[in-house]
Amino acid sequence: MTLLIGGAVSAVLGLIGMAVWSKYFFDLIRGGLPLLLLLGGILAVYIGIDDIQSRLREEREKQEEELAKAMEEIELMKARAEQYREEMERLKEKAGKKG
Repeated sequence: MTLLIGGAVSAVLGLIGMAVWSKYFFDLIRGGLPLLLLLGGILAVYIGIDDIQSRLREEREKQEEELAKAMEEIELMKARAEQYREEMERLKEKAGKKG
């Protein structure tokens, strides 16, 4: 309850202060607004750069995973080719012994 009363008193005093010192209030706004815009712009650029780096990192990781998959498939195909080659040599030897 005291928080509610304190907030209401502060709001009323703030409105009275703005009415009495409105010129100074608007001078403060005019002086602070460019600074806030500058800081907000810098923050937005920083966040944008960080987002781009994050996307690039994700893309690189995805490509590395695909490359690892492809390398595994290549190794599997090499092993199969070796098995086929050995089988073919055995069949050649069998055919040579029969003929």
